Amino acid sequence: MSHSVGQVAGFAGVTVRTLHHYDDIGLLVPSERSHAGHRRYNDADLDRLQQILFYRELGFPLDEVTALLDDPAADPRAHLRRQHDLLTARIGKLQKMAAAVEHAMEARKMGIDLTPEEKFEVFGEFDPDRYEDEVRERWGNTEAYRQSRRRTASYTKEDWKRATERFDALHHRMADLMTAGTPADSEAAMDTAEEHRRFISGTYYDCSHEMHTCLGDMYVSDPRFTATYDGIRPGLAVYLRDAIAANAARRTA
Repeated sequence: MSHSVGQVAGFAGVTVRTLHHYDDIGLLVPSERSHAGHRRYNDADLDRLQQILFYRELGFPLDEVTALLDDPAADPRAHLRRQHDLLTARIGKLQKMAAAVEHAMEARKMGIDLTPEEKFEVFGEFDPDRYEDEVRERWGNTEAYRQSRRRTASYTKEDWKRATERFDALHHRMADLMTAGTPADSEAAMDTAEEHRRFISGTYYDCSHEMHTCLGDMYVSDPRFTATYDGIRPGLAVYLRDAIAANAARRTA
């Protein structure tokens, strides 16, 4: 079975022009031609296209993709290991950015007194100031917001880095519990949720169990929070919310 260039472009989400270019440079030469001379792609061609697009997504230039796919001495398993290493590195970077988004979206990065260079060192490419207006609109009239501003106004670059690292460690510990199959209402998960609440209280603003429960609900109801936590480990937003709710119920029972 073979497919036309238009069909393949639709399958792969690329343009016909891109497929023509790949053919012209010898990267993806269709195995067949119709009687009229039109390109026809078989299953082997589609497998190669999938590999090409994967490497392109990872930032490989076309000439390097060609070398990788056409080297007769290349070990496919080595390619997969390299792909895995590259993806792992990218995931790690995205997780750090997601953690920065998490902090900003909880209205706890107000009044950061850092230079632009220091902000970049602490938060990377993410700019927490972009969320200032939304945070002020949502929580500006709350005591938690005012308390957070008072506390964080004096934070140094090192203070922010320590806070980020500690919060990240809590999230990853919760993710490890979830991955291990530990119930969200287990002692271990609830204890970690309590550490999460105490961290917020000690670092940003007094966070009661009731407020903590509201935060947990927001982690699931707001797609941005969900993306942040699920970027650490798929399903973490719901698991964290459930652990927070179980801990609150235990503490207020």
